[in-house]
Amino acid sequence: MTDIRCIGICTGGGDAPGLNAVIRAAVKSAFLKYQWKVIGIPDGFDGLIWPEKSYELTLKDVSGILPRGGTILGTTNRGNPFNYRRIENGREVIRDISDEVIVNARKLGIDAVISIGGDGSQKIALELFRKGLKIVGVPKTIDNDLCATEVSFGFDTALHTATEAVDKIHTTAESHHRIMVVEVMGRDAGWIGLEAGIAGGAHVILIPEIPFTIERICQYVAEREAFGKHFTIVVVAEGIKLPPELKENRRAGAVGNVVGNAIAARAGKEVRVSVLGHIQRGGSPSPFDRILATRFGVAAVELIANGGFGQMVCLRNERIESVQIADAVGQVKTVNPDGEMVRTARAVGICFGDCEQC
Repeated sequence: MTDIRCIGICTGGGDAPGLNAVIRAAVKSAFLKYQWKVIGIPDGFDGLIWPEKSYELTLKDVSGILPRGGTILGTTNRGNPFNYRRIENGREVIRDISDEVIVNARKLGIDAVISIGGDGSQKIALELFRKGLKIVGVPKTIDNDLCATEVSFGFDTALHTATEAVDKIHTTAESHHRIMVVEVMGRDAGWIGLEAGIAGGAHVILIPEIPFTIERICQYVAEREAFGKHFTIVVVAEGIKLPPELKENRRAGAVGNVVGNAIAARAGKEVRVSVLGHIQRGGSPSPFDRILATRFGVAAVELIANGGFGQMVCLRNERIESVQIADAVGQVKTVNPDGEMVRTARAVGICFGDCEQC
């Protein structure tokens, strides 16, 4: 067992339901099993860039946070110590202050750090590990696109939120005989769109992995109308690859509107668009996410106790295991267009807007 007396915990990148459950599990396990002191590092690695922000986490601090969304430590997408922006002499400059981060961790008495985050946060953790900081990772993304783990906490809750929205859209779409477009998250991978679309009974699913055309979608809408179905639900992942004729209309966060406007113009139908956005990140984590996050938190503490630095916990074959962070980053787990999930969707009549028979 390694000589550990104090560990730090930080959460980086976008928030996700279950972050507090990881923090709680790690603090309780570290204190109750190993009698370690735990330091909360606020706002990603900012709490090591500005060490005066960091503070001790006690059992009292984590009491009652299991069902809470968000993170009690705060988070940021901009706290990269290898590429840190600061103002000097009235000008913005970019500095590598990673050495300061390692020195500050030692000044705080931190022997090892648990970094909870997605691909970007784990890349930073890997570089800090290579510079001498003892660190372990916990995967976090609602997009479920980290290749090293079967599933990450936050995805199940986001999927429930998106599915519930599609369920509720059905009644108004059918009542008004409209085409309803629901935009969900999924920048690089279409897991939320695919699974929420299947679970919510959507008729069209558009994801980054499958090219589509507006013409094929409108053709499918016409086919539904021929069978007496005068409404259509279209689930759109935010990271879809737009057809060439629509690319110039794309604006950040507005891809659902681009698709909706194009369908309305071509099909001559009433279209309404709902963009779920950050609603998918919020709310209380589902029981699955609470349990997975708790397992991850305990496993991260065990990694530290066993000297497994430079590794990240993961879920494989329903077992908690670990993988080298170097092998876990830089690869996105995308939907297989020919995989069983897509084949299942096609078999029940869902259209992906491509040339395949829907």
